[in-house]
Amino acid sequence: MCIRDRYQRRVRGDCPRAMATRVCIYGAGAIGGWIGAKLAQSGCCVSVVARGATLAALQQHGLRLREGDAVLSSEVRSSDDPAELGEQDIVVVAVKAPALAGVASAIGPLLGEDTMVVLAMNGVPWWFLHGLDTGDATGLRSVDRDGAISRGIAVKHVVGCVVHAGCSLDGPGQPCLRSSSGLVVGEPCGGSTPRTEHLATLLGTAGIATKVSARIQEDIWYKLLGNMTMNPISALTGATCDLIVDDDLVRGFAAKVMLEAKEVGAKLGVVISQTPEDRFAVTRKLGAFKSSMLQDHEAMRQVELDAILAAVRELAEVAGVETPSIDALFGLARLQAQVKGLY
Repeated sequence: MCIRDRYQRRVRGDCPRAMATRVCIYGAGAIGGWIGAKLAQSGCCVSVVARGATLAALQQHGLRLREGDAVLSSEVRSSDDPAELGEQDIVVVAVKAPALAGVASAIGPLLGEDTMVVLAMNGVPWWFLHGLDTGDATGLRSVDRDGAISRGIAVKHVVGCVVHAGCSLDGPGQPCLRSSSGLVVGEPCGGSTPRTEHLATLLGTAGIATKVSARIQEDIWYKLLGNMTMNPISALTGATCDLIVDDDLVRGFAAKVMLEAKEVGAKLGVVISQTPEDRFAVTRKLGAFKSSMLQDHEAMRQVELDAILAAVRELAEVAGVETPSIDALFGLARLQAQVKGLY
C-alpha cells in the first residue's frame, strides 16, 4: 500500500476548498462537536483529532449535529494523529482540564506561526495572570504542574474562550445543542485585535453568536463563580442544581464561596459586579440539571477540580486573600474524588 493510500484510510475527507479557513477540533465532545459542525456547515475546512468510538463514528458519517428537530451532517477530516491533519489556521481545544497536558504534548504539528489556539474549556487557564497587573506572568502550577502545557502551547497562540451553551451527546460524533447564548473570546493581554475580530466574524457567520471581550479574564471569572460552586456541591450531594439554589443553607454556603472568589478577583484587577444572587438567578433559569462534575462522577471520569478550585486557591495566595469556604469545599470535593479514584 502506498503512503497516499495509507493516508486516505486514516484521514477522512480531504478538503477541496484550498482557500477555506482550516479549523481543527481537538476534543469532539458535545461543545467541540457543536462548534466543529457549525463551522463545517459554513464552509470551513474542518478536521478533528479523535480516537476510539468517536474516530470510528466520524469516519463513518462525519459530524451529526442535532438542533431541535433538525440534524445537520458534515463530512470532516479525522485522525488520531495530529501530524496527519497538518498545520491549521485555528485549533479549537475542547477537552476536560485533566486532558490538556496530553493535548499540549501532541498539538505541535497543527501549529503554524500564526495559528490561533482557542481554548473552549471551563475553569482557570494556566495563562490567567498574563496581562494582569500582578507583576507575575508565570503559569499557574495548580493547572500546569510541570510546565508541559505552557511548553506545548505558547501564549502567543492562545485566544481565551468562554462558552455559554448547553450541549450534550446523542452518541459518538453526534452533538446536540440544547441552548446557546454564544461564545466570548479574547486576548490574554486584553483588547481587541484583528485576529479576535476575524474569529468572532467567522463564528458569527457560522451561526454562533460571539463577542470579543476587552478583558477575557473577567468573563472567565464570572462563569467560574457558577462552576466552582454548582459543580463540586452537586458532585458531593448528588443534587441537581435547582435543589442546590433552593436550599437556604447550601445556597448560603455557595454565596460565601462566590464572595471569597470575588475578593480574590478584585485584588488581581478582575472585578465582577454581579452578586451571588445574580448568579443564582442564572442557575435557576436552567432548571433541574446535573452539573458536568456530577455527570463525571456518575460515569467515573476524572474531575476538573484543579481548574475550578485549586487554581482559585493559588490565585488567592498571589492576592493575599484568605479563603476558608473555598478551602473547605476544595478539601471535601478532593477527598471524595480521591476515594473514588477520580483525582
